[in-house]
Amino acid sequence: MTTTSSEVEAKAAAAREASRGLARLSTEVKNAALRNAADALLEREGDILRANQHDLQAGREAGLSEAVLDRLMLSHDRLETIAGDVGSVALLPDPVGEVIDMRTLPNGMQVGRRRVPLGVIAAVYESRPNVTVDIASLCLKSGNACVLRGGKEAINSNRVLAGVLREAIAAAGVAEGAVQLIENTDRALVGELLKLRQYIDLVVPRGGADLISYVVENATMPVLTGGTGVCHTYVDRAADMEKAVPVAYNAKCRKFSICNALDTLLVHRETADTFLPAIGQKWAEAGVEMRCDEASLRILKAQEIPELKLKAAAPDDFGREFLALVAAVKVVESLDEALEHIYRFGTGHSDAIITEDYSAAMRFLDEVDSAVVYVNASTQFTDGGQFGLGAEIIDSTQKTIARGPVGLREITTYKWIVLGDGHTRP
Repeated sequence: MTTTSSEVEAKAAAAREASRGLARLSTEVKNAALRNAADALLEREGDILRANQHDLQAGREAGLSEAVLDRLMLSHDRLETIAGDVGSVALLPDPVGEVIDMRTLPNGMQVGRRRVPLGVIAAVYESRPNVTVDIASLCLKSGNACVLRGGKEAINSNRVLAGVLREAIAAAGVAEGAVQLIENTDRALVGELLKLRQYIDLVVPRGGADLISYVVENATMPVLTGGTGVCHTYVDRAADMEKAVPVAYNAKCRKFSICNALDTLLVHRETADTFLPAIGQKWAEAGVEMRCDEASLRILKAQEIPELKLKAAAPDDFGREFLALVAAVKVVESLDEALEHIYRFGTGHSDAIITEDYSAAMRFLDEVDSAVVYVNASTQFTDGGQFGLGAEIIDSTQKTIARGPVGLREITTYKWIVLGDGHTRP
């Protein structure tokens, strides 16, 4: 009988072996495999959605929150989007083999760098079955093998998705071992996985703060983290209301359960009397609960907007990632105060300013130290697909390895190449 330990190590070892062949694959073969995978995801829609329904039903019975169930759910439209992202990755330039900074030294020797795969990337993630496809497709195009360990809440979906991917890439001549899914849902296997640095070059945790902390504290290989996304939108004194209201609405309501959704709305005092009732009306229609500081609560209560959910903000509402139809709201006296608030409560993910004042916009871009900083746009654009990366491994909030949406280039490294003609060092 296969033990947890042997399953993890065997699959990691198989991924390491497959990575050798992957690194040598032509762009044409990798693209053919990705096109096969995109087609197969749509052809096998029935199997995938049936498996997903089993996960959703089990999740409801286990009492999972609506936010988690929303992240877990697949549908025809979502599957089309996932397949489209895989197809987009096939169209992207292949980073492997790119030569960087090649130059000729005074002694005639040529020195430069060539981009190469990392090798094997492990991902430990929760809830979202689309992550299985995103990571596998990016790893394939960049010449990396992957070891995937999704959460037990998505095991049926992930099992079918991984199977579809393996069959599709094998048909194009790619070793099935390039995509490994750990199917045992015992949490103990995560600890086992994190010790296998002899096989795994990078681990990516995607999930809650507890999961990320555990991986960071126990991994023996480098870790690429995303962390919590507490995202701010600041409506400046010079904001255009025709832009500010739709942007703030989209940032909160387009999809509230994702890490780039608006959590805190900051509003300059000079525009608060106009903006807050306008966004309050829109958010009321969407069912958003507004947890307000004293100034914003006073302004909104005076409007008597039907169905508007108002609540006095608690101190810990600022700096909280809600992942729900809830937003903290604060009136600020100046851009300085908004910047100070973001510095204090932000997590370095995605923050935005709405303004027609060029100087204010440039100062916001300069001083907000987040992975993605916006002017007059919704924070929901923080996404590899939206940034032209095809998909993403993670939205990184750290400052080493990679930052922001992590695509193909960020999951490669380089080696120095030296071309001589009998050169010897004096």
